[in-house]
Amino acid sequence: MPSGQSRFTAFRWLFVSLCAITLVSGCANSRGPVVTTEGKIAVKGGSVYYKIVGANRPGVPLLILHGGPGIPHDYLLPLSALANERPVIFYDQLGCGQSSRVLAASVLSDRPADASLWTIEHYVDELATVRKALRLDRVHIYGHSWGSMLAVDYLLRQNPDGVVSLTLAGPALSMERWVADQRVWLLELPKQTQEAIRKAEAAKDFDSPEYQSAVGAFYAEHVCRLNPWPEYVQRALLPENMGQDIYLHMCGPSEFTITGSLKDYERVDRLAEITTPTLFICGRYDEATPAATEFYHRNLPGSHFKVIENASHLAYAEQPQAYNRVLRAFLKQVEADASKYKR
Repeated sequence: MPSGQSRFTAFRWLFVSLCAITLVSGCANSRGPVVTTEGKIAVKGGSVYYKIVGANRPGVPLLILHGGPGIPHDYLLPLSALANERPVIFYDQLGCGQSSRVLAASVLSDRPADASLWTIEHYVDELATVRKALRLDRVHIYGHSWGSMLAVDYLLRQNPDGVVSLTLAGPALSMERWVADQRVWLLELPKQTQEAIRKAEAAKDFDSPEYQSAVGAFYAEHVCRLNPWPEYVQRALLPENMGQDIYLHMCGPSEFTITGSLKDYERVDRLAEITTPTLFICGRYDEATPAATEFYHRNLPGSHFKVIENASHLAYAEQPQAYNRVLRAFLKQVEADASKYKR
């Protein structure tokens, strides 16, 4: 996920401490209103915020892993539409969103500034802690963008039981391939935009208005093609919500200038170790290009692959009906197959 234009500015971090509460949304169907619960879970370095939409639904829960790193769950909220059948669980990884603030009246400090926490290892352990705390013995996992990396490493590092399925959306499983694909997309932009990017990268001046404008032009084509961007996307990118320092540390100044700790991330040669039923899904104009996403699919035997037309990285927001139809069908089919196997 991108940082967005003009996101790289100084800002304060507030850390909000919430006790678990229960809210009832106005989204009612034949089984009554959709119940939402939220709260905090203690993890190494602090605590993380979670929200369960459809907490009263009987289906196998769907756990959502947001992108970035450092882009809080808000931008993925349209996936709440699946909560009419099952609990849909969002959480903000440490250092962004509501996993980094306390109530204004509190004397506690703001976001943790310990860069030693900004590692794949930390976020894998954090995911395991969240899952244990919420008692997700059986769970579907959905990872978007950076969340796909986190999901894959969680399975490879911990080999956890009870993961019913895995959805890797807009996946980034080879940073070498990712960067190469962005460079191809950049060639479709106006020459002036390409030149602004070239100059900024040569001078390492990523705060210039010209570079930020070029970034915005790229994101408008390959991150979210809606105009304007939805409020929930813009909210996730606000300085008080986005984990800007984490994004810079692990990714870099933009989606196509990767200078952070994830720049050497490569997992394609290990995908065959994953035995969990897996869906790869992307948009036609996605940063995670259809060719790259299909390449990952071919390296994970038995996996499924789908391209959403007229969409980019936020395909679930751009084409919600088509996207949700694919995702619902996949989750239901996996559960049906598991049920047959048990019998």
